[in-house]
Amino acid sequence: MAATALTRPRGRVSDVFVEVAEREGAYDFLENAAVDADALVSSMGEASARRCSEEPYVFVAVDGSSLTLADHAHSKDFGSVGTYQMGGSGLKVMTALAVSSTGVPMGCCAMRWWSRAREPNTKPSYLRATRDKETQYWLDTIDDSASRFALCAPSTRVWFQLDREADSWALLGHLSASESLFTVRSSWDRRVRTARGQSYLRTHLLRQRVSGTYSLAVSEGPYRRERIARMNIRTAVVTLDLRDKKTERRWPLRVTAVWVRESGTTPASEKPIEWLLLTNCRVETSDDAERVVYGYAQRWRIEDFHKTWKSGVCDVEATQLRARAHVIKWATLLASVATRIERLKYLARETPDAPASIELSPAEIEATILLKQRQKKRTEIVPDTMPTIAQATLWIAQLGGYTGKSSGGPPGSITIGRGMQDVQVAASVIEALKIRRKKR
Repeated sequence: MAATALTRPRGRVSDVFVEVAEREGAYDFLENAAVDADALVSSMGEASARRCSEEPYVFVAVDGSSLTLADHAHSKDFGSVGTYQMGGSGLKVMTALAVSSTGVPMGCCAMRWWSRAREPNTKPSYLRATRDKETQYWLDTIDDSASRFALCAPSTRVWFQLDREADSWALLGHLSASESLFTVRSSWDRRVRTARGQSYLRTHLLRQRVSGTYSLAVSEGPYRRERIARMNIRTAVVTLDLRDKKTERRWPLRVTAVWVRESGTTPASEKPIEWLLLTNCRVETSDDAERVVYGYAQRWRIEDFHKTWKSGVCDVEATQLRARAHVIKWATLLASVATRIERLKYLARETPDAPASIELSPAEIEATILLKQRQKKRTEIVPDTMPTIAQATLWIAQLGGYTGKSSGGPPGSITIGRGMQDVQVAASVIEALKIRRKKR
């Protein structure tokens, strides 16, 4: 089913499976109570971990998201998404995406699904136990990822990358107790314990000398000017003074703080670009600090995945399935499709000279070459030899309508996804013909 979805990535089951028998089989699978969604997630997670088994370490970006689904009468077993005042319906999901040390998505290694209550919990968050808050899904997703790597890639070190939403005593404490590396973007100017008593994190870091400087290309945005930003790095080993507001219990947590802040290049109308990162990775040199920053930057891969999966090529939010369990199974299958499209995109950018065979099957490579030869310009030469992954991805994107004129940048997920539809159909024909020849 996932392979078929790659030939026609769509949010609606009926748009993916156009033949009556295939469509009925797909619905039977999704609606069958004996098919366990957790087993699908586990299978996908273990396959992702095995793909990483040759890597010394991988970044694992963990982030939460929502699927906004059609439920105008609130008759489906979905929950609330967005603000309660807006009355949106759908499902919540926490995802862990493995990313190689070179920035290439390797697969989803964990997903946790839940439905949020239709009415807000009026009890203050700090008075509720962790197991009764959505924080628990962060902890479970982290544990699921770690256990799958321990099982399928025991030699690969996991380095979790988490955004500001994860800056809580429960998550920091949980991560520090694990054997994994972690980097969490700080959301609070936390208290730190010093030899003189107490201070605050930013105040303490301002007293440290600048340990490194690098240039960051900043693209233009709605409230941001294009520029080359000068980024200063300060680091310090600090002891955070963590506090559980429910019990008023306090305890120390020793981490390294890496503060990256723009200096001297900020336009008058803007705030300086900055990241304040908390990590248990050893930082002794400016190169170590830059590696921490680089690792956190790979967290953006999960944002790209969410876009491709939810509203981009896969468009899972367009599903018309009526039951929570059915949506979860279908969305999990489409998550594997979205990951492969993102993987192709970044392989072409990060390891452009590698042979196409690192990701594409022989039939997919042959299909790509044949389709490109049919579509090529008069002056264009398309050899029959093994293309690089960058060349093959470019051809696939061109089959999907990529010209490079609108953005001027490398191919994106939409044109790669469209091109893969033609490639997958042609590859299945090539494989079928080879099987027929063997039988003769």
